Amino acid sequence: MEKDNGTGIGDKTSHFQPMTHMEGSQEPCVWSSPGGGHKIDIGKQIFCNRSLNMKNIVAVGFDMDYTLAQYKPETFETLAYDGTIRKLVYDLGYPEELLEWSFDWKYMVRGLVLDKKRGNILKMDRHKYVKVAYHGFKEMSKEDKVDAYGTTLIRDAFDEPDYALIDTLFSLAEAFLFAQLVDFMDNNPGKVAKGTDYAHMYKDVRAAVDLCHRDGTLKQMVAKDPKRYINEDTSIMPMLKMLRDSGRSTFLVTNSLWDYTNIVMSFLFGSHTPDGSSSCSFDWLKYFDVVITGSAKPGFFHEDSRANLFEVERESGMLLNTDNGTPMPQVGNISPKLLLNGEKKTCRVFQGGTVGHLHKLLSIESSSQVLYVGDHIYGDILRSKKVLGWRTMLVVPELENEVKLLWGLRDMRKQLRLLRNQRDLIEDQIHHLKWSLKFDGISDDKKQNMSSKVDELESQRNQVRLAHQDAQRQCHQKFHKIWGQLMKTGYQNSRFAHQVERFACLYTSQVSNLSLYSPDKYYRPSEDFMPHEFDILPI
Repeated sequence: MEKDNGTGIGDKTSHFQPMTHMEGSQEPCVWSSPGGGHKIDIGKQIFCNRSLNMKNIVAVGFDMDYTLAQYKPETFETLAYDGTIRKLVYDLGYPEELLEWSFDWKYMVRGLVLDKKRGNILKMDRHKYVKVAYHGFKEMSKEDKVDAYGTTLIRDAFDEPDYALIDTLFSLAEAFLFAQLVDFMDNNPGKVAKGTDYAHMYKDVRAAVDLCHRDGTLKQMVAKDPKRYINEDTSIMPMLKMLRDSGRSTFLVTNSLWDYTNIVMSFLFGSHTPDGSSSCSFDWLKYFDVVITGSAKPGFFHEDSRANLFEVERESGMLLNTDNGTPMPQVGNISPKLLLNGEKKTCRVFQGGTVGHLHKLLSIESSSQVLYVGDHIYGDILRSKKVLGWRTMLVVPELENEVKLLWGLRDMRKQLRLLRNQRDLIEDQIHHLKWSLKFDGISDDKKQNMSSKVDELESQRNQVRLAHQDAQRQCHQKFHKIWGQLMKTGYQNSRFAHQVERFACLYTSQVSNLSLYSPDKYYRPSEDFMPHEFDILPI
């Protein structure tokens, strides 16, 4: 379960319109099933940034946490938050009143940037201009934003070590806690240890989060009651079966270790005991060719990594030495159960290793033949794309609600464009008249008329500007009252959207959406347009 830290929405694979064949259905629907292949609900479509012909893909791989296993933020993130608070108080000496704090799991969103030194939380556009900023939970004024981020000769890159990127759903609880601590320190300077600054507090939060993962608290709670913390998705199993029936290999590469991986995957594949708890039967392994746990991504994707590859004995969890995946004779008194070489297994399970080991195990000749599906821009998508040239699909659970809102707000967004165009037109007229007044030879009467016209136009511009700002604020708050639309900041793509566009060949709201498309589909992006083309070419 450990995670390494490290566009205007438009349907680019089919016409952008609401589709409803799945609504109300309790049965998993796959493209290949009777009645499959219908139009797909807008929130479950797969969107394409770069052409991808599935016929060229020989292996499809998956991350587990927040990819195959979608955690419930209201329970899982609250569990992580409460555990972090206890570590801060009992292990790192923070005041006990922190134990009374609570977590608002809806407050933070992905794509934010934490300024460790200043105690600020930022949302910026794709050009790294700060558009929305809060100090703790206090909104920063335009002047404050300019003073902090707009007055240097050299533009800030907004990267580590001075900034932290909130690019996974695992990070939302720590971002919220950081904001609480910033407000706490500002309002109670005497209650914080002398010499503590914002950056030190963030370091303590990260240390507390790591302690929660290392001591097994979170994993033990999830293992006791997976249904409380993980969403069930009955479409995963038929999706994997369809991919395998189409001739593809399937694999799992996760940073979680085998014990936890088996519990989560057994739950997802419906292995339950009569009391509702998860039963670890290993049945889920028949849907994969190779499983690699404890992969230590993103380091796993570097071919020059020297990480050893161990085979996992499924029942005991013991590790067996391998020679790059080839079984090695085990020295000593080894239980017969561990000598699995002659046993026909549904899937081999490993721990550690590198991408080179995986390619060898699956007989992959070219990196471009692999499609990897994950939720983490840096841990799953960027490294596998840039270092290896794997094809990539990013899972963005927030997208399902976002595209449905976009569809419902299309009239409001059209009105925003009209108001913006009207404002531009009026400003052009004002500028023209003001420059005309500078020329000699214009009669006093004409100057008076032109000045009156300028005053009239400036009044109109102010009215339109206020109407535009009000409409823009309303639209912003429809998505999220604080941070607005995930993929936008004003009229620009957000930094998160820019990363999605750069590194993800495909993106969608949940991994099982793959089951709604042919395993041989040719995903094609829409045509790119430059600003000068929008009013010329039909779009």
